[in-house]
Amino acid sequence: MEQLDYFLRTPLLGFRQWSLEDLPLAEALWGDPEVTHLIGGPFSKDRIRERLEAEIASMNAHNIQYWPMFLLAGGKHVGCGGLRPYKLAEQIHEMGVHLRPAYWGQGLAVEAGQAIIAYAFDSLGAKGIFAGHSPANVASKRLLEKLGFRFTHSEFYRPTGLQHPSYLLTRVL
Repeated sequence: MEQLDYFLRTPLLGFRQWSLEDLPLAEALWGDPEVTHLIGGPFSKDRIRERLEAEIASMNAHNIQYWPMFLLAGGKHVGCGGLRPYKLAEQIHEMGVHLRPAYWGQGLAVEAGQAIIAYAFDSLGAKGIFAGHSPANVASKRLLEKLGFRFTHSEFYRPTGLQHPSYLLTRVL
């Protein structure tokens, strides 16, 4: 079934906004220890609901969130990806992509990241995009490098209690 409410599309993916009715999708994603063990998980059902509510609140307040992503062919939920406020006064957003394990290693994170970056710069007028990853997440490091991010510093990430390598991608004018 094709979703008609995608505001952003790539050749393979469609992005739309989260709603409270998406709680089962959020639980399947953020309730999976394989997805969350490097971002502070596993998360309880209450914490997943809070996270979903926070994404919805971010959309209402800032017009950005880690949007749910679906395969255009068949409509399967593959994960989420998008933006969060980071340094709003400087027009810098934080980018993240969380994929369900069945979709790892298929190039979807790169495709999603490219679309999110283009959306941030072209539609939102962002001047920069921040991203970080767990020191143990080699795949995220490779993804950020493929997308053109440059390492800038290590930053404490409260959910894991670790210093995460942190990156910045700036708009090329």
